[in-house]
Amino acid sequence: MKRLKNKLLSMESDTTTYKAMYEGSMSVIDPASSLPPYVDYSATYYNESIGFDITAAHKLAQDQPTVTVRIPCATLGIDPPEPPAESAEADYCLRAFRKYMEELNAGLYNRSRPDSENGKYDLCAPGGEVVKRNTAYFALCPQKDYTNGPGSVVYLLRDGIPRPPLMCLCIRIRVQLPQKKLRKALQMMCRDLPDAVDRFVRDFDHEELKKAAALAEKQSAKEALTAEIAAIRAWLKGSDYCAFVANGSILPRAKGTDLPMPDAVPFKSSPGDEIEICGVRGMGIKKGVTVITGGGYSGKSTLLDAVSAGIYDHAPGDGRELCITDESAVTISAEDGRSVRHVNISPFIKWLPGGDTGDFSTDHASGSTSQAANIMEAVDCGAGLLLIDEDRSATNFMIRDCMMKELIEKEPITPFTDRVNELFRAHGVSTILVIGGSGEYLSVADQIYMMEDYLIQNVTKKAKDICRSHHVTAFPPPFADWRQCRTLYSDRFSSYPAGSGTERLEVSDMGFLIMGDEKIDIRGLHDIVSPRQLDTLGFMLRYLAVSNDQRKIDIEKKIDELYARIAKEGIGFLYSPFFTTCKRFLDLPRRQELRMLINRMRKIHMVKGTTDEASPLPG
Repeated sequence: MKRLKNKLLSMESDTTTYKAMYEGSMSVIDPASSLPPYVDYSATYYNESIGFDITAAHKLAQDQPTVTVRIPCATLGIDPPEPPAESAEADYCLRAFRKYMEELNAGLYNRSRPDSENGKYDLCAPGGEVVKRNTAYFALCPQKDYTNGPGSVVYLLRDGIPRPPLMCLCIRIRVQLPQKKLRKALQMMCRDLPDAVDRFVRDFDHEELKKAAALAEKQSAKEALTAEIAAIRAWLKGSDYCAFVANGSILPRAKGTDLPMPDAVPFKSSPGDEIEICGVRGMGIKKGVTVITGGGYSGKSTLLDAVSAGIYDHAPGDGRELCITDESAVTISAEDGRSVRHVNISPFIKWLPGGDTGDFSTDHASGSTSQAANIMEAVDCGAGLLLIDEDRSATNFMIRDCMMKELIEKEPITPFTDRVNELFRAHGVSTILVIGGSGEYLSVADQIYMMEDYLIQNVTKKAKDICRSHHVTAFPPPFADWRQCRTLYSDRFSSYPAGSGTERLEVSDMGFLIMGDEKIDIRGLHDIVSPRQLDTLGFMLRYLAVSNDQRKIDIEKKIDELYARIAKEGIGFLYSPFFTTCKRFLDLPRRQELRMLINRMRKIHMVKGTTDEASPLPG
């Protein structure tokens, strides 16, 4: 950090730009050459083998540098991780590193002054989920190949020892430097932060890292890792089950947080549904139509939330570590006012005044039409499981009892009760529903569970007996055409507002994402688990727009190429400091959320395609 200290001391005491720190100019002397010194630039500063790469967050935050700490795996005393444990090990390191940043912040905090005067270290605060992040990851990084001389002079090492790139743990933080307090800024960057990193390395808990890696292997979607160990997600893919909830899981969340509730009732499978996967016992939820019912505050929505959370892996201590769900699952709700573009909703809406339900578009969908569109789009995006809570659904879309059917003869809405079995039998898409106020789904469900005081029991036989006693029989309508025939054009798919030569990309705290002329309502994307995923979605949408050079966009192909590049380079390449309202920290969302984000755009040029262009239904 000697060179960084020199840079900071060379600045004016009241500086707010820290320009020299970002440039990292240095006078390079090559002992093996007779040529005079030359000027090079590097904003990576070293404390022994640990590098500190400093970049500007964006042009309006020169006093908030982004620092990527590069710790060689050998220095940390760990082996370079292999998938599927890579993200889990990076996640563990991020959580362990937070302790040291919190200690530094506690020493800086003064309630009478803002952070711009006190200084602060800002580190990503992850929830219980484990995802691919640009704030903690492993990457090959160059080694230091020079020694420091006086001031900004460096001497190249010419000792014949090879110095290939090393696999490093990279942790990204943002530092708020105290304004016009250069000495304090120097202490934060050159003493306190390196000392905290040294303590992190010295106190690193290798056993806890091994536990995180072992959990990731057990959760993994990869095929069997050894002859003895099979991963739960991989097992689910080849089984008759769509979800698994381990015995002992803590499903309720503490009020106002994503932490497990203290003294909560641990989950215990109903006896007839208990299975064992990879040495773990718990309840398997079979593919098909599953109803979860119970009285108010019985825990039925809590169970559905845990199943929804199981789309992602979770960190040790979350309580839902071994709640594992089909990765393609999508949470469905009514979404009054959403935009719909050329969606075939005819399986649920037979006709509309002045409209074609096989090619339905609106700027302001009703509750029933929005829920129909959400289901059709989810199926088109490859969802193998739908998660639905009646509290977030349109009643007239979900059910219509026999009395209302008798009273209302001319009804355009085919309720979901009439299609839910068809969706599974014909197309392999399962559904898990939380139903507390209507018995209409009891006759069409394959399995029915009842929650009482957070305890679950299988009541399928009892429920079917009740249906027979009331002479309730399902009479499904003829099979529907579920295909989508849509083509996206690039005409209005742009990050540039009309008539402007400057891009626009913003993520609002009010639940909107703005790109170009588009203002996209993202409040209906229930499977987004962190605000950092929203920023990532914005950058992904912008990437798809600026990288496209075709009028007709093959959106599936473009998304495949994007995720392939992310797998190769990480998600950091998406970020651009030009967009000052978008955060620097990024978490990777699923491709389902990206597709559904595009579906909610109001101004895009999407038209009904031909039958030849229709996307086949999964299964």
